[in-house]
Amino acid sequence: MNYDMELRQLKSLVTLVDANLNVSRAAEQLYLVQPAVSQHIQKLEDELGVQLFTRQGKRLVSLTEVGEEIVQHARKTLAETRNILDAGRDHVEESRGVLRVGTTHTQARYLLPPVIKAFNKAYPKVELEIHQGNPQQLVQLAVEDQLDLAICTEDLAGDPRLVAVPIYKWNRSLIARPDHPLLERKRITLQALCKYPLITYVFGFTGRGHFNRTFEKAGLEPHVVLSAADTDVIKTYVREGMGMGIIASLAYVPKQDRDLVLRDLSHLFPWEVTLIAYPKGKYLRHFQRHFIEQFQACVARPEQWAGLQPV
Repeated sequence: MNYDMELRQLKSLVTLVDANLNVSRAAEQLYLVQPAVSQHIQKLEDELGVQLFTRQGKRLVSLTEVGEEIVQHARKTLAETRNILDAGRDHVEESRGVLRVGTTHTQARYLLPPVIKAFNKAYPKVELEIHQGNPQQLVQLAVEDQLDLAICTEDLAGDPRLVAVPIYKWNRSLIARPDHPLLERKRITLQALCKYPLITYVFGFTGRGHFNRTFEKAGLEPHVVLSAADTDVIKTYVREGMGMGIIASLAYVPKQDRDLVLRDLSHLFPWEVTLIAYPKGKYLRHFQRHFIEQFQACVARPEQWAGLQPV
C-alpha cells in the first residue's frame, strides 16, 4: 500500500479535535476554507483505511477508538516536526520567534512583570504570548504543545509527560481591613481563623488543596464565604467587608494595598512550590531556556516579594 500522508493532514486532524470538532473554527485557526479541512480529513481516512470520526450525516460527533490513537501519534509527529524546525531556527535566527507562556492570574499579575521586562530587554524581537488558565488547562495545553512553558503551583509536578522545574516557594498571608478584631491577636491560629468569614482561592488554584487539608487535619472547618481565581477579586471583597482574605503573600503590593493590613500565616500552612514545565522531548530554543534562567534569577532576589523563597 502506498501512503501519501502529509503533515497538513495531521495538522488539520489535531486542530479539528482541539476545536471540539467544529470544522469552521478549525479552518479559521488554520487560515483555510472549510472544504479544505474536510478534504484533509477525508484523504487521511482514505489513506489509512479507517474511520477517524463517528458521524451523524455530515456532522462529526466524536473520535472513534482508532481515531483517538491516531490523534495521539499525530500530536507526537507534529511536536517532533516543531523540534526539527526550532533546532534549525536556533542556528539561523536565534533571537527571533514566539514564546507561548501559560500561567494563572496570580503569576501573570504579581510575579511575571519583572521577569518579562528583563526577558524583553534580552530578546526584543521575540513576541511573548501570555495565556491564562487554571492548572488543569495549563497542563493539557503544555502536553499538547500548545504552550512552550506552563507556570503554576498545582498539577505540573505530577504529570509524567512534562519536565517540571521548581522555581520558588511561597506561603500565605491574611489581609483584612484595619478595624478587623482578629488583628488584635498577637499570634493567629487556625481556630481563630474559623471564627470569621474567609475569602480565598477556588479549588485547583494557588494552593487551595493544601489550604483545605490543613484545616481538615486539625478537625476544623473554615467559614469560606467567597472563593475566586483572581487575587484582585479577593481584595475587592475584603475591602467591601465580606470577610478576611487569605492570599499568596507575594500578591500583596504595599503601595497599592496600604488600606489592608497584612499578617503572615506561614506558621500555619505548608509551603507551596511553583514550577515551570514543558513537554518531555521538547527542543527548547535558546530564548526559551533564557526565560527559565531569567525567572530563576529574578526570584533569587525576592526582596520585592513578601513571603517568597527561591528553591
